[in-house]
Amino acid sequence: MMEIDDKQIIQQCLNGSKNAFELLVEKYYKVIFNVAYRMTGDSDDAEDITQTVFIKVFDRLADYDYRHKFFSWLYRMVINETLNFLKASKKFKDLNSKMVTTDKNPEQRCIESDLGTRIQMALMKLDPSYRILILLKHFQNCSYKEIADSLNLSEKIVKSRLYTARQLLKDIMIEVGI
Repeated sequence: MMEIDDKQIIQQCLNGSKNAFELLVEKYYKVIFNVAYRMTGDSDDAEDITQTVFIKVFDRLADYDYRHKFFSWLYRMVINETLNFLKASKKFKDLNSKMVTTDKNPEQRCIESDLGTRIQMALMKLDPSYRILILLKHFQNCSYKEIADSLNLSEKIVKSRLYTARQLLKDIMIEVGI
């Protein structure tokens, strides 16, 4: 996913262009927010995490190694920030359905099936280390290599842990009647 224009944009950022950094934010904001939201289940927390990630990107952009994909470097940051947030807030303990938000008006909720909400609830019951694998593979459509690069793991370990995550999620989904 690393495109030549990312390298050019990064170079412009390093040369002091604020407009170039805005381009990076515009390009990756939704992806970063979605990962944070699916991990936390709360749009306000996801917004905070997203902003923190972009502040860290801005501060650490000079440390970025062009030999690696920018996308993977950025994903690693959001994963770390989200996991740190979850540990600090202890949201990974005693999760319940009240923590899953849809941010939709009542009419939209009535129109849509509750399947999405039930799947989100099942995801929230997974340990964050497994949840992130499911999110990256099935919601962000990352390849095994991209996941491995983002998590600093081998592809073999990613495949193994993803298999375990799917089994655990299947058990949870059966338990909640999906």
